Amino acid sequence: MTALTDDRPVRASGLRKLLGRPELGSVVGAAAVFLFFALAADSFLQVSSLSTVLYASSTIGIMAVPVALLMIGGEFDLSAGVMVTSSALISSMFSFQMTANVWAGVGVSLLVTLAVGAFNGFMLTRTGLPSFIITLGTFLMLTGMNLGFTKLISGTVSTKTIADMEGFPTAQDVFASTLTLGGVDFRITILWWFALVALAGWILLRTRAGNWIFAVGGNQEAARAVGVPVARTKIGLYMGVAFGAWISGQHLLFSYDVVQSGEGVGNELIYIIAAVIGGCLITGGYGSAIGSAVGALIFGMTSKGIVFAEWNPDWFTFFLGAMLLLATLLNAWVRKRAEAAK
Repeated sequence: MTALTDDRPVRASGLRKLLGRPELGSVVGAAAVFLFFALAADSFLQVSSLSTVLYASSTIGIMAVPVALLMIGGEFDLSAGVMVTSSALISSMFSFQMTANVWAGVGVSLLVTLAVGAFNGFMLTRTGLPSFIITLGTFLMLTGMNLGFTKLISGTVSTKTIADMEGFPTAQDVFASTLTLGGVDFRITILWWFALVALAGWILLRTRAGNWIFAVGGNQEAARAVGVPVARTKIGLYMGVAFGAWISGQHLLFSYDVVQSGEGVGNELIYIIAAVIGGCLITGGYGSAIGSAVGALIFGMTSKGIVFAEWNPDWFTFFLGAMLLLATLLNAWVRKRAEAAK
């Protein structure tokens, strides 16, 4: 009798922990989406199809991870989509114009992209304006600069080829290569994605910086009152988004060799959607890195599952919108249940 009595609090505590996980709703949603397309499309369960789904998920997930951390910190970045294109354009045009090893362009791109992220964070903390306004301004500036500089330097809306330049093969190996495992090809972006999820999870759950992120997202003034470096934390989060944009930009460049200056517009909403589906709250202070990965996986399964099921892809955005609403409602329900169980 004593053993049963002693075991009940343990079970209750475990249930509370499970219900309190931000990604619980998205995991349930991901299982439902997987089962749905497994039944709707015969080819969905093939290993080659899994590789395709993971690749589609990774291209979103690489950006969804830092965007999720930023949202946990209570902010948005509407310039994230075009920043990816800016990163690729800088690498390509610098290397081509300077006739330098492409790694020089990659390095310059990293510095400039991080500077853009720092600019967003600096402007936010110094002006006190909403992140929506700050990053919308950056979005418009980057969109114009991407087109203006590309046409000025290249004479067209796309960059010149750099495939024959020194350093291109090694850079392609790092950012856009394909690994073959068991006869199935997997893109290296999947490894980048997993590495970023692991790093972000470690930061959030095992470091003081992670506590700062949750604190500034939950209550900025209270966090400042107890000594949390609010400005430094938010600038670091924006630079994290910029780092993700740099990785994604280099993948874009070294996958296709040339970059269209108008790419990336609208992708920032996809990154935010993946983070929200993964359990991040719009109001900040709640979410997880794993949740953002699951949100990106749901996006990948849906986008490719529709193709495997041979449905009209025009319906994709409808399914994406429906998933966003359902995931948000499910996450809200899970959170209320977790709070009631405390």
